[in-house]
Amino acid sequence: MKLPALNFDKKPTEMNRRDFLKSGGAVATLTLAPGVTLMAFGGDAEAQADPGKRWGLLIDVNKCAKDCNACVSACSTENGWGQEGHGDKGAQWIRKVDLKDKATGRESSLPMMCQHCENPPCVDVCPTNASFKRPDGIVLVDKHKCIGCRYCMMACPYKARSFIHEDVTDQKAHAPRGKGTVESCTLCVHRVDTGGTPACVEACSATGHGAMMFGDLNDPDSEISKALDNYPSVALRDDLGLNPGVRYSNL
Repeated sequence: MKLPALNFDKKPTEMNRRDFLKSGGAVATLTLAPGVTLMAFGGDAEAQADPGKRWGLLIDVNKCAKDCNACVSACSTENGWGQEGHGDKGAQWIRKVDLKDKATGRESSLPMMCQHCENPPCVDVCPTNASFKRPDGIVLVDKHKCIGCRYCMMACPYKARSFIHEDVTDQKAHAPRGKGTVESCTLCVHRVDTGGTPACVEACSATGHGAMMFGDLNDPDSEISKALDNYPSVALRDDLGLNPGVRYSNL
């Protein structure tokens, strides 16, 4: 089967999903659930971002129970992912990772999600600027611009992004999704912009474990900033110089 020739009127970096579809370069089309409009995160969500803030997470690995998946379940329920796929093809905005120190035998478990880097490689490689970082440090995907090339998935050292292969159902108005696009943790931006806390943090607190702390990293008086000042923590793959907004203690 001969594919149609690509006809780009614009440079790839200037194209959005609509331009790409018109060019004949798309292999899969965007599929939405009936009655759901795919809203871009780049509009109101970015306008509400406070450039004076840097939202982040501090996760105490000692308090994260290996058999607890409350954060994963809460994220799935809050944002409507996880119903349509299984295995490697299923969406995973957050997942639990089990680690074992080969030298000491010490085992630990931790939640892994988008690390909301200060210098996000997913943003650097995106040809349509669909991946972007808000002024307050939250990294998002504008679904209107995402062409499903998956460059961002290859660039992310944390394997924190998922490609939607299946038809999506039961979408949430605050978390629009679409077949053929890439998605990842949004830090529950819809909650943050109204003064709330990410669903994973709220669920972890409800279990009594209290392993996750959310707050403004730029505010020296915030609980998370004080904890980072008083206790040692690490950034995953700190050698890459990405300065993640997610830190781990007791790892």
